[in-house]
Amino acid sequence: MDDTVLDLRGLRCPQPVLRAAKALRKVPVGGTLVLECTDPLSVIDVPHFVAQTGHALTRQERRGPLYVFRILKQR
Repeated sequence: MDDTVLDLRGLRCPQPVLRAAKALRKVPVGGTLVLECTDPLSVIDVPHFVAQTGHALTRQERRGPLYVFRILKQR
């Protein structure tokens, strides 16, 4: 199964989380959504969003100014 990558560079809170929620609707259960963000607040917002929606944050990393999150859709 291919990952779905969402380029959210330049977007500020709450846009990254809102777009991630919309994109997750199209990801099949067991699929992965990869978020690429530049908003520093995404390190707070994305983990909270994942916890509240019942999915799993399988990886979180920073690559210079880019924050990358891997979300496993669980339901």
